[in-house]
Amino acid sequence: MIKRKKLGQHFLNSNSIAKSIVSEAKITKNDIVFEIGTGQGILTPLLCEKAGKVISIDVDETLVKNARSKFSDIDNLVLKSGDGLKKKDDFTIFVSNLPYSRSKDTIEWLAQTSFSHGVIMVQKEFADKLLAKSSKNRKAISIIATQAFKITMLSKVGKNNFSPPPKIDSVILKIVKKNNLNKDIIQTINKIFSYRRKTVKNILKQFDKESITDKRIDYLSGDEIINLTNKILKK
Repeated sequence: MIKRKKLGQHFLNSNSIAKSIVSEAKITKNDIVFEIGTGQGILTPLLCEKAGKVISIDVDETLVKNARSKFSDIDNLVLKSGDGLKKKDDFTIFVSNLPYSRSKDTIEWLAQTSFSHGVIMVQKEFADKLLAKSSKNRKAISIIATQAFKITMLSKVGKNNFSPPPKIDSVILKIVKKNNLNKDIIQTINKIFSYRRKTVKNILKQFDKESITDKRIDYLSGDEIINLTNKILKK
């Protein structure tokens, strides 16, 4: 369990919540579902009942070995060990109870990946960043997420539904893909936010570009930040 805590992973132990997640994913037999975090397998067999194929991956080889034994009779399940963000599998639907330590990395990876939609569970603190309405509460990941996805909050999940219990509650989100963002755009948005106290004019100087705008990042809309990103990347 020490390894799981290090990864920021907490196992969902509520069957009703697991069934709700699978239901909200709107899976058909035409879908390939990609699940990061097999864990103890509470979601995996439910996904297999609905999907044409399920690819489930976990960084913990022991958990994958246990799942292979537990689900040996499921024909449409592919189990893998390793880092899901380094895999190249094609899929249509993404489902995961994201480890808090990998939540930002996963959203950035999904922003670059082609798929239809997904249902994810994240800790409330991270969901608040993704759904931030106030420009002063936005982070780089807020801009990346809202440009790449339409995000809907489905429900809150109390910490008592996990083992071991996390320190804060979680939130189930539905994400529908709008746009693919490339790696350069994502890196540049992150870089822009590292200069968020500077004016746009001074930010552009960091990239050998010019502007007369004295606004700060907090006073730009999401689209304006994307336009700024494109200006920086323009050759």
